[in-house]
Amino acid sequence: MHSVTLKQLRYFHALAREQHFGRAADACSVTQPALSMQIQELEASLGLDLVERTRAGVKLTAKGEQIAERAQRILNDVHDLVDFARQSAGVLSGRLRLGLIPSVAPYLLPPLLPLLKAQHPDLELHLRETQTETLVHELAEGKLDVLLLALPVKHHDIETLTLFEDRFLLALPKTQNLSGRLKATPDLVKGERLLLLEEGHCLRDQALTYCSLKHVDTINTFGASSLSTIVEMVAGGLGITLLPELCVSVEERGRDIKLMRFVDPEPARTIGLVWRHSSPRADDYRALGQLVLAAGQETIKRGTRRVGEA
Repeated sequence: MHSVTLKQLRYFHALAREQHFGRAADACSVTQPALSMQIQELEASLGLDLVERTRAGVKLTAKGEQIAERAQRILNDVHDLVDFARQSAGVLSGRLRLGLIPSVAPYLLPPLLPLLKAQHPDLELHLRETQTETLVHELAEGKLDVLLLALPVKHHDIETLTLFEDRFLLALPKTQNLSGRLKATPDLVKGERLLLLEEGHCLRDQALTYCSLKHVDTINTFGASSLSTIVEMVAGGLGITLLPELCVSVEERGRDIKLMRFVDPEPARTIGLVWRHSSPRADDYRALGQLVLAAGQETIKRGTRRVGEA
């Protein structure tokens, strides 16, 4: 019996993910026959049929699914082993793959990146911006090292580090009459056209939860993929939205909107870091967290000056 190789596990992991020989071969930068041969050798070594080959592509057998889960854990352990060896070079050095959600990345990266460059010049940072579900999936697969997003995150075998609270403000057209209101309430939101990010964004779910709006199809909402688009629509008189305080210093600038604080308890989201429990780089992530906290506090402070303390 031949021994199982890491190459075979990487190829099988790609095949399990893509469910297609051609796409898996492309993901591994090899030819399809080369990938197919490695899968066959893996099956021979294990004495198991791992995949069912169909016209539509590939389907994992029951044993194949279990082997795929084990292969992912092994590949993650190998990645963590390399990370452990690299730690000897110092905190926040070498390659770091950071994933961020779209409602955080444009607002925290401008103050964060100069801090990282100045304090950790040996860090090779790679960034990935997308929605929470995709980020968590890629973290579990070992494609990302650490995530910066809104907590909590539902997934087993992860560590989290809470950094700061990001309060929500109500953003309205500057011309809108509030009839003497000093602070916003959930009822005020329910009576207006609420503009939200498209489905899949955690910010959308948080806004709906605060306003107790569970059935989106019964209210007048609009989906967009960026907060900038939403704020432009608010400025144009098309509706209102909930805007995180982290975003105010960027999104309020030069736009015809006004911002209101909510009555206590103010709605807020918790910003934090997430990484795999098995990762040996916890010290790196905590050091990163300190810089994110400093960048976030400064960004929120600039936004607070524009809103004014309630």
